[in-house]
Amino acid sequence: MSPTPPLRIGTRQSLLARTQSGHIQAEIARRLGDADAPDLVAPLVFIITTGDRIQDRRLMDIGGKALFTKEIERALFDGEIDMAVHSMKDVPAEPPEGLAIVALPAREDPRDAFLSERYDSLETLPEGARLGTASLRRQAQALALRPDLQIEPLRGNVDTRLRRLAEGDFDAILLAAAGLNRLGLGERVRGFLDPWTAPPAPGQGALALQCRTDSPWADFISGLGDRPTEICVAAERGALIALEANCRTAMGAHARLSGDILELAVEALSSDGTQRWRREGSCPANALDARLLGLELGHAVRDEAGDALIA
Repeated sequence: MSPTPPLRIGTRQSLLARTQSGHIQAEIARRLGDADAPDLVAPLVFIITTGDRIQDRRLMDIGGKALFTKEIERALFDGEIDMAVHSMKDVPAEPPEGLAIVALPAREDPRDAFLSERYDSLETLPEGARLGTASLRRQAQALALRPDLQIEPLRGNVDTRLRRLAEGDFDAILLAAAGLNRLGLGERVRGFLDPWTAPPAPGQGALALQCRTDSPWADFISGLGDRPTEICVAAERGALIALEANCRTAMGAHARLSGDILELAVEALSSDGTQRWRREGSCPANALDARLLGLELGHAVRDEAGDALIA
């Protein structure tokens, strides 16, 4: 039995955040027996974050990925909301004391998507082409493959990025496939980066459902989780923690399940893509072993890279 509604859901104001939170809202309303009244039993509370307000600089220059979560987490602490929905890749490695990620619903496509008006892949871009991205990892992975590319900063919501591509500001851009799919824009994708050879951000494609550790809703929210997603993300986040990664660390991790075995690839790169450190491993498919494997591979990468790891 769940507590008495409403369950207030905190989320960012962007179209993507509203869309993905809306899916969670609809599922919560269904489970509460009020599928026709989601705004009554699980209202969305829109919160503007620092990361949303500042669009003209890279995250690494203004404080890192917590800029997309700290205002929402403050609303949890203050009792203004009962649950937060985050993109997992935006969540710092360790949550603040008193808050917990209690569920990860089934993951969307974790891959990076290649978009262009004229070209089909990084390999087919012309010499010196302009590639738009604000991600240090995507920059490094692209330069490792194509050191001739001109990397140019690109922030803003998905619509803004697609508009700038259409207007000719870039020859190509890289975006998370998950966001495009959730917005019904998957047909815009020209190709994908292979997630095993070019691992995406840890947790990319997954949503994180967060609440206070003493919340009466915690058990109910945990029921929204997807076990395969939670196992894979446990491994990727283990690597994130081991590498002490932030927006100044070009690192990726990708876990996949093969029956009862989890396979994990972890890599870090110098910002110009000229140096690349990588480890692969496998373990039984459970969250504890997955996290330990992520920590092990992440530490191995960190030890090899040393001071060259930080941009």
